Amino acid sequence: MTATDPPDRITRAPAPLRTRLTAHITAHITAHLPGLALCLAVSAAAMLLEAVEVRLFGNAWLEALVLAILIGTVLRTLWTPAPRWDAGIDFGARTVLEIAVVLLGASLSLTTLLEAGPGLLLGIAGVVAVSIATSYAIGRALGLRHRLAMLVACGNSICGNAAIAATAPVIGAEGEDVAASIAFTAVLGVLVVVLLPLLVPLLGLSPMQYGVLAGLTVYAVPQVLAATAPVAALSVQVGTLVKLVRVLMLGPVVLALSLGRRRSGRPGSPAPDRVPLHRLVPWFILAFLALAGLRAAGLIPEAVLPILARAATLLTVVSMAALGLGVDVRVVARAGLRVTLAVVASLLALGGISLGLIRGLGIL
Repeated sequence: MTATDPPDRITRAPAPLRTRLTAHITAHITAHLPGLALCLAVSAAAMLLEAVEVRLFGNAWLEALVLAILIGTVLRTLWTPAPRWDAGIDFGARTVLEIAVVLLGASLSLTTLLEAGPGLLLGIAGVVAVSIATSYAIGRALGLRHRLAMLVACGNSICGNAAIAATAPVIGAEGEDVAASIAFTAVLGVLVVVLLPLLVPLLGLSPMQYGVLAGLTVYAVPQVLAATAPVAALSVQVGTLVKLVRVLMLGPVVLALSLGRRRSGRPGSPAPDRVPLHRLVPWFILAFLALAGLRAAGLIPEAVLPILARAATLLTVVSMAALGLGVDVRVVARAGLRVTLAVVASLLALGGISLGLIRGLGIL
């Protein structure tokens, strides 16, 4: 561009860039539409079934959150979506649920967790440490390879797929081990969400106790919402906060595994891969805490809170549908009996350890 260039050339120059940008955005939206539309359809069916339950029985025995997971899982097990559905389903299972978790921060009070005392915070760290050691021992006793046993232990004890993804490069896990571990966390995550509320009447748990139990045992943050919503609002608050503290344990655990591998590695063995910071502390957890802090400081208008809470609920239902659409129950059948026993036994051990913490701290 020179001083002699005509003025209209300056006006026309950005046009190709705008055209490319518009085309890119349009292609991006178009790629996500089929999968997102499917997630919305499953969500609508789940909410319709919940309304039918209320109409027939006066109460929703299965909330829309749980129904969305179940419908999505059944659909995915009976039908394998074409690749064109994947982008939208993945967006729903990741980005939508992350936004839902962030919005939930506006409906929570950080004082809820602090009222339980510092013993609970220390107890969460203790449960994670003991559960990893116990789960690893169970896996090795059942004949699992070291790396697979460690993936199962970290996935069960911290936060499912996120923990597996962060741990795998540090311990040098193979692809088949990662795939087997993630498959189990997907299927068992759904089962835990559906079955865990049944422990409330069986064990006589209070909303506070159940919230702690759900936060310590359920794999993913949005699944905690689905597992606690049918019980009580207090269970949702406590469960989410306990789960977030548990997720934050991923950083120290990955660091410890990395240091341990460096010290025990043989000469000439490859060093463990670096784990990106966003895998240790996901952005939505920081955003959730920031929004909860704004709520505690009274900086969010009261009139806005119900709107944010409703939006969080609707987005969570959509994300649950997407998570269900990513679960193929048949995959678990191909993983083998020893892996199945190891994962189930580890999960039961985590539940027992968590109940021991609740009783030991005298949480009411």
